[in-house]
Amino acid sequence: MKKIVKENLPALFRAIAAQQDLFLPIKTAGQTNFGLWTEEAEVDLETLKTVKSGKDMFFPQSETLYTCLKDDKKIYIKPEALQDRNFVAFGMKGCDVKGLEVLDRVFLADPVDTFYAARRKHGIIVAMACNEPETSCFCKVFGVDCAEPSADVAVWLTSTALCWKAQTEKGEALTATLTAAGLLEEATEADLHHVEGEKAVTRAIVEKLPYMNLSLEGWNGEALNEKFNSPLWEKLYKGCLACGTCTFVCPTCQCYDIKDYKTGTGVQRYRCWDSCMYSDFTMMAHGNNRTSQMQRYRQRFMHKLIYFPANNDGMYSCVGCGRCVEKCPSSLNIVKVIKAFAAEKTNEGGAR
Repeated sequence: MKKIVKENLPALFRAIAAQQDLFLPIKTAGQTNFGLWTEEAEVDLETLKTVKSGKDMFFPQSETLYTCLKDDKKIYIKPEALQDRNFVAFGMKGCDVKGLEVLDRVFLADPVDTFYAARRKHGIIVAMACNEPETSCFCKVFGVDCAEPSADVAVWLTSTALCWKAQTEKGEALTATLTAAGLLEEATEADLHHVEGEKAVTRAIVEKLPYMNLSLEGWNGEALNEKFNSPLWEKLYKGCLACGTCTFVCPTCQCYDIKDYKTGTGVQRYRCWDSCMYSDFTMMAHGNNRTSQMQRYRQRFMHKLIYFPANNDGMYSCVGCGRCVEKCPSSLNIVKVIKAFAAEKTNEGGAR
């Protein structure tokens, strides 16, 4: 394991950015999100969760796919170049890294999404362990260890230093470069002991969180008809504003729309995030196959907890980051859905 004292972190960022793009949590107008590092950027490694997840670095909110141009009577297409330069995603938390595993199942399956695949190939993830998980967190329910994230490099921020552990070939290569530059040094036994202590404290906090014992019993591909036809959805969706906030802060939501934009010299085709909570989602000439907000609300959670695991070896399309718990203006989040169905099951058992 390596380390760097906290005072030298700007030098570390500078050295990484000199060779490749560096994205990390940056505070702007009071909100922290991943952004491109510059000398003027206000780096914020203390905030537990960025407002939007780190998926934006691999699956951007908006990206051009190609441009159609006209030269006299000839029309030709200019494809957008794929990512061909390495970049570092620094400071992602364990839940967001797990979110990329979910996106991999979607975008790296045949037919492979070449834009996403290029970013995954060239992206180097330096994941940061959580120090103080919040009450909205429930990542352990979905198999995430926030005290020891799985990534190219895992780092732990202590009171005096950043401890650094390479875990893949990509991570080893980045580590070797920074060590050769004199920025990383060998961690001492005291540093290792401190990190183990931090892990133990974090895991102890996780065990006391209010949603830690959230049960996923009954949520699997075999329960499709039972869950789909439950009358509970008619009660749960009330109050949904169809704002789409839950989908835009979610690390695993992958829906997108494709649009055309007239530039004046041609037409750009681009894709942008979309939301299954919107009334015009997947709208076609004949209309929409989900005609009520209840159906759209049900679709979101059925996909997370039933459809996705049924088609992906039991992997859920939720990582327990808690962003939807924090951001939904009506508190209609996935925790509420899971708890409501669990309570119904308990009541049914008592009634018998």
